[in-house]
Amino acid sequence: MQNILEQYKSVAEAEVKTWFEVGTVSDFPENTGACIKYKTKQIAVYNFARKDKWYACQNLCPHKMEMVLSLGMIGDKDGVAKVACPMHKKNFSLEDGSNLGGDDLKIAVYPVKIEGENVYIGFVD
Repeated sequence: MQNILEQYKSVAEAEVKTWFEVGTVSDFPENTGACIKYKTKQIAVYNFARKDKWYACQNLCPHKMEMVLSLGMIGDKDGVAKVACPMHKKNFSLEDGSNLGGDDLKIAVYPVKIEGENVYIGFVD
């Protein structure tokens, strides 16, 4: 199981080598998540319309090791965009992947860019 988790590493926009097109803006419902696949990774994508911002993170919950984060509720905690795992309600920052409950479990986050109507996620591989 641990090797599945190890394939997910946060990517800073400056590190992006590949901008992968995942669909159009209209493919993603507002204020909720959807899941895309990139190589062997499942990535949760959020059109956080209330913040007028897009986010992407691993779909894998590091606590229960289930592919469920795209089903989680998104919201805001002290100005930080977050997703709550639908299985155990742990909150993860969509900005840096940190666990907002103070646990050491983190998630990988990825940059998102919108060009015209197309949505892209940045990867290093």
